[in-house]
Amino acid sequence: MERRDFIKFSTFAGMGLSLAPLAMFSSCNRGQALPHSAEFKKLCYDLLKDWCDGLIKTQIIKPSDPTVHGAFDCPACEHIHARVMDAVYPFFYMAQSTGDKKYLNAGIAAFEWGKNVSREDGAWTNGRDPKSWDGTTVFAAVALAETLHYHGDLLDEARRQRWYARLEKAIEFVYHRFPVIGNANINYGATTIYALNMIGRLLNNPKYITRSRELAEQIKGHFTQPNYFLFAEKQGKIRLEKSPKGLYGIDLGYNAEESLNNLVFYALAEKDEDFLGILQKSLDTHMSFIIPDGGLDNSFGNRIYKWSYWGSRTSDGMQPAFGMMAGYHPAYGTVAFKNTELLKQCTSDGLLHGGLHYSSHGIKPCVHHTFAHAKPLAFMLEHWNELPEINKETPLPRAVADGVQYFEELDVSLFGRGDWRGTISAYDAEYNPHNDCRQATGASLSLLYHNTLGLLCTASMAVYRLQEANNQQPAPGEDIALTPRIECYKNATWYTNIYDRTATYKVFDDGKTIAYQAKVQLKDEKQKLLSGTAADFQLEYLSSKQKMKIIASTKQLISETTAFVLPIVSPTGETVTQLSETLITIKKPEGTLKVSSSVKLRIKNMPKSRTFNMIPGVEALPLVADFEAGNSVVELTLEVL
Repeated sequence: MERRDFIKFSTFAGMGLSLAPLAMFSSCNRGQALPHSAEFKKLCYDLLKDWCDGLIKTQIIKPSDPTVHGAFDCPACEHIHARVMDAVYPFFYMAQSTGDKKYLNAGIAAFEWGKNVSREDGAWTNGRDPKSWDGTTVFAAVALAETLHYHGDLLDEARRQRWYARLEKAIEFVYHRFPVIGNANINYGATTIYALNMIGRLLNNPKYITRSRELAEQIKGHFTQPNYFLFAEKQGKIRLEKSPKGLYGIDLGYNAEESLNNLVFYALAEKDEDFLGILQKSLDTHMSFIIPDGGLDNSFGNRIYKWSYWGSRTSDGMQPAFGMMAGYHPAYGTVAFKNTELLKQCTSDGLLHGGLHYSSHGIKPCVHHTFAHAKPLAFMLEHWNELPEINKETPLPRAVADGVQYFEELDVSLFGRGDWRGTISAYDAEYNPHNDCRQATGASLSLLYHNTLGLLCTASMAVYRLQEANNQQPAPGEDIALTPRIECYKNATWYTNIYDRTATYKVFDDGKTIAYQAKVQLKDEKQKLLSGTAADFQLEYLSSKQKMKIIASTKQLISETTAFVLPIVSPTGETVTQLSETLITIKKPEGTLKVSSSVKLRIKNMPKSRTFNMIPGVEALPLVADFEAGNSVVELTLEVL
């Protein structure tokens, strides 16, 4: 098959679309200046090169020891990340575009290390134990196929044939490993659809293409109504079970950064207009959750344990799905652009860090984030001549939002008034009931953003746990949750509304003030209701152009120490001033946040000036407002000076 025959955009007459054909790059035009999207291309290219150089700095070069030669010495983790082979594609792209052999050598070494996790049945495992998870074979197969498809001419004939043979074994394993949608998290099924289709074409094997089409029809039934979220991100046999509220397992991180990418690739290759229509509706929905600075609001996602604000820790990145589809809606291009800028902001010394404040808190980066997110940038650059215009001139929907947007499939509401942007979550679908990864629920303010000051509040896991020990970093220091909340400790047990899966809320908007009224209860991790003191509370969130208010109240008698905790996102170095017992200011680069309280306001005692949470990788000041004797109301007001 010729390189230029694989994926092509076409004109979709009935949908008002006119996109240039998407052909494969030939080696002669890679790296040349292009007449469109020059600023975005430079951003992608420079960032990809920086990442590839950073990866090379960590690569172990020790030919005498094939168990480590080619792997990455992760600064944050004591083990080798077994998906090293994924880096082969970005390395080979950079080798082709620069002519520098160091990238070619790095790519060969990274891929050949995969022999350490290779099984006879064609799988690559996610650890040295041959019985470890093998589903990630599909990602390595895609990376290898794209390398051979676009850059196979960089290999000598013997190695090229050997790699093709290895690809055939891998895709045959994938063919049998994922015969239907739903026998693994939905991101695996979505990737399998693209992998079978693309590799089937590459190897001229129609059985893989036929299976990909069958799976594509199946996955169309995994989009919710009415908002077209992709569901089935849930552990084990409960994958398709609904929560007590009747909600499916949904994770925006995996949807935006992996599943939708691969489905877009497939639908474009197949020219499937019906599927492209579904994907456009899904992209529209997911775009609603892109924060004005390019971050992804996954504060309520049921795989929150991998949320890193810019996306998800070990998935690929959202650039291809939104960038390739920017002809549908120019704001898709803004998503791709702004999120890439955020990735650059979170990059230091050539490696992508898992959040905004890793560097300020002295947290080392996990190398997995970099080699996973390098792949989509290489893919974008590969297809640059055929992409639609990509810039950031069209504002993101959330940047200009005014009013309320409710998503019934999540029991989540977004609001915008003036420069305030927020998320209220009562989403109750757990990822793993046996190892609770509690995302934001309990009618909590799971995210608060200000168009001038930036991110102010964000959820974390209630308790940080290593749901995937090989794909998460241990938490540094004391684990302090970042989700704003009411809490009470009784007999050393933590009770809080962010454990309340039954919370409900209503919202009202009179055009001036958006008002949420929620009924919540204080529960422990096992859903046991607090007793012997107030457990039933009302939470109110009031947003006007001038200010944001949070009011917590109860009609019950408070007989145990109870407080509202408001962690404010603030990196080390920002000036914090306690002007009175009830007033604190935080000076930020673009202005000053004023937090006032109806009761005494204090900063929780911590070993450092800031607490840090791995989810989503930010530092914060935990402000605490204790309910006072005889006073059943706490009111907090946030204003910008």
